[in-house]
Amino acid sequence: MNTTLRTKGKMLINRKTLLAMIPLSDRVIYNMEKRGDFPKRIALTSRNVAWDLSEIEEWIDIRKSSGDQAARPGSTLQVSYA
Repeated sequence: MNTTLRTKGKMLINRKTLLAMIPLSDRVIYNMEKRGDFPKRIALTSRNVAWDLSEIEEWIDIRKSSGDQAARPGSTLQVSYA
């Protein structure tokens, strides 16, 4: 099964391909999209969406180069006032 669609120099990937690239759940990706922390999906039909592969690759590159570590759930920041 072809999981990509090439159009005008852009390559679109489906959810299955995205989840193979980004080991996060659908819900986490959806929430990140809503916050503006992840590339937006493109609605192809009322029941089918895709993502621009170049935007996903750019997001991965930015994450790799940022060096930021994600905060662990439930962890709090230690602040000392001297």
